[in-house]
Amino acid sequence: MAAFVIRRILATIPVLGMVAVIVFLILRLTPGDPATLLAGDNATLAQIEEIRRHLGLDRSIVVQFVSWIGHLLRGDFGESFFFKMPVAALIADRIQPTLSLALMTLIFTIVIAVPMGVIAANRRGTWVDHAVMTFSVGGFSIPVFVLGYLLIYVFAIRLNWFPVQGFKSFDAGIRPFLSHLLLPSLTLSVVYIALVARIARASVIEVLNEDYIRTAYSKGLTNRVVLTQHALRNAAIPIVTVIGMGVALLIGGAVVIESVYNIPGLGRLTVDAVLSRDYPTIQAMVLLFSFIYVMINMLVDLSYAVLDPRIRY
Repeated sequence: MAAFVIRRILATIPVLGMVAVIVFLILRLTPGDPATLLAGDNATLAQIEEIRRHLGLDRSIVVQFVSWIGHLLRGDFGESFFFKMPVAALIADRIQPTLSLALMTLIFTIVIAVPMGVIAANRRGTWVDHAVMTFSVGGFSIPVFVLGYLLIYVFAIRLNWFPVQGFKSFDAGIRPFLSHLLLPSLTLSVVYIALVARIARASVIEVLNEDYIRTAYSKGLTNRVVLTQHALRNAAIPIVTVIGMGVALLIGGAVVIESVYNIPGLGRLTVDAVLSRDYPTIQAMVLLFSFIYVMINMLVDLSYAVLDPRIRY
């Protein structure tokens, strides 16, 4: 197990290296100049060139890349062109809202989607099953930002149950923290719930057709025991896999949701950095999201041995 973990961690190095090269080249080769944006409409060519020289954009791409990699290996992500502060400090300031949003979304997904899938599988062909499948199709069909504005209109403007926008840290109190977080988390979790519920239903249906399930029923075990201790446990690997793969949806959705609900998190920071062509911030954010995605997939792989003792690394 330890050797497997070490190999997987070492394997992230070339992956992140390729991501760094691709992102660096794409940013530099696309049209647009951050120096022009920073200088403003009334700036002269001399002022723009001075900004380019100060930012190091007048050097060749190779020299810029080598300099950036050298700073990166020392843990220095550089200084933001737009915010005029270290990128590491920016990430530290914005990480709490994004982590809170992601954690709350995962809680909603696991608590709601897995029971939905199990119940739909147990009652396949009934109106409950059809309702779950209809919800799954609808969850994939409605764009996240449309659903966000719809929920804001209904629950924040019309019913006045939640704040319209913004974020309150946990230090401000549990009630303000949850009131600002519940609606964005629910919005982001809808597509995630639709995905996980669909996979859970299919996995449990496949397990329910196995011989040992019929044996469990013949021994007099209740339906609840058979579903939770036999069917769901043996169907857990596909469910855990899709939850891990769905992190990509979670990362992409966080960018949209934080913009819709005006949450000052990493997603909103990424949008602002892209609009201002803030190279250091964009590069750091892409590397961070890539690292998180790779690590979560590694944790999913490790969970297989826990869920199925027959699996060994």
